Amino acid sequence: MTAETAGTADTAGTAGTAAGAAGTAVTAAPAPAAAPARGRGGAVALAALAAPAAAGVSGPALVVPEAAASLGVSVAAATWLLTVFGIGMAAGTPLLTAAGRRSGPGGTLRVAAGLVVAGAVLALFVPGFTAALAGRALLAAGAAGFNVAAFQLAAARDPGGRSAGLVAIGSAVGGTAGLFGGPAIAAAADWRGALVLPLLSLAVLGLARGAGAGKDTSAAEAPSGSPAAVLRSRRFLASAALMLLLSTINFGLMYAGPRRAGELAGWGAVQTGAYAALASLAGALLSWALVRARAPWWVLAGGGALAVALAAGGPWAWVVLLAVGVGSLSTAGGQGLLTGRSAEGLPRGLRDTAIGLFNFAFLVGVAAGPALASSLL
Repeated sequence: MTAETAGTADTAGTAGTAAGAAGTAVTAAPAPAAAPARGRGGAVALAALAAPAAAGVSGPALVVPEAAASLGVSVAAATWLLTVFGIGMAAGTPLLTAAGRRSGPGGTLRVAAGLVVAGAVLALFVPGFTAALAGRALLAAGAAGFNVAAFQLAAARDPGGRSAGLVAIGSAVGGTAGLFGGPAIAAAADWRGALVLPLLSLAVLGLARGAGAGKDTSAAEAPSGSPAAVLRSRRFLASAALMLLLSTINFGLMYAGPRRAGELAGWGAVQTGAYAALASLAGALLSWALVRARAPWWVLAGGGALAVALAAGGPWAWVVLLAVGVGSLSTAGGQGLLTGRSAEGLPRGLRDTAIGLFNFAFLVGVAAGPALASSLL
């Protein structure tokens, strides 16, 4: 999944994985003539574009033991199938953001599609653990491109953050779907199918073009000022730090939470994935209330702390699943709210750079969360 963010996404991705938000000063750098049409339908299309990236994070979470047995490695080693995806998204975000500055979101999406296809070929058809890791890394880099383009286009649509909020929810829903979809695909066909869920983004590229992704909007105006100005912004640093924390918590819980709930209740992988998906989906959908209310930072931070407490101390499966839901709620809300805030006060030409760096912070959490949870367990 909630991978992330997101860039995210919250897009990710998350995220991500993963941007625009509640800040009223947030507009991206497109020329007015190239700005995408208004309307919620376009934002939903962008959410659908970002969702499979988060699904790529969470898809293998509950099939790691099966993958380990098939590949002849330990479960701890197989966990790298999750971790390398977060690393690939984190590395791919600045690279694909740079591509977008040259050729706009359309160019970003073309590169992203090529990377996803190449990664899927490796992961599905080339035997061995090394090939699976390399395929996941390429898939992740492509997923980062889809995530970045979705959030940048959302930021361009409106300054109030509603479009970005919908994309963040889409990213969280994708992470949720991955928790169930990965085990379901593994049970119906093969565990390798759980590795390549970002391929689903290819199915909505046409819808994304209709939302404005086919227009080279980011290249319409050259960046003004020094990118170092982004890192000197206290608002950016605070927003990125909180997003990193929330993302690490969420994706750590996405790996460890369902496994612990399943052990407490005696569920199988598919049943565990279904219940965890419902919990995460509820949190993702409720995050829209946080975006609409423009919740302050301490609400998001408090949600992350509560999720950790519930997951660590919960004696029953439903308490652990509640933790998964609260983590999804806080992270999706954070993607929707903090991304735009991170770019406030910066020159117009640096806002896309700020969004890319913010998504980078989100995606560091996507990589760190499962690795940290694995080491603690």
